[in-house]
Amino acid sequence: MEQNEIIRETANLIEGPFELTAQTAYSEDDLVAALANRIAEMLEKQPEQLMSLLYRLDVLERKIIPVMRPDAPEPANIGLARLVVERQKQRIETKKNTKIDPLEGMDEWKW
Repeated sequence: MEQNEIIRETANLIEGPFELTAQTAYSEDDLVAALANRIAEMLEKQPEQLMSLLYRLDVLERKIIPVMRPDAPEPANIGLARLVVERQKQRIETKKNTKIDPLEGMDEWKW
């Protein structure tokens, strides 16, 4: 899968939950910047909703904690945006590389 396609799919996974306006093309930096802006808003106005969303998107708490520290190397909103993009890219790669065989003996379960 081409890098641009991965970024496009990543953007598709992120735009809905974070209520971002869909763009026809993103670079990874553009996606992180747009997401960081939205996360900054959520940190200020809806922190509980943001944490719930991070949980649902399977961003690990052990990665979130260092990003939220005051001495983190970059602002929390940017660090969180990078974590979200990284995790969604991992999901896409996993789906691409994992082949699931059809279940055998399930013919009687057809709807």
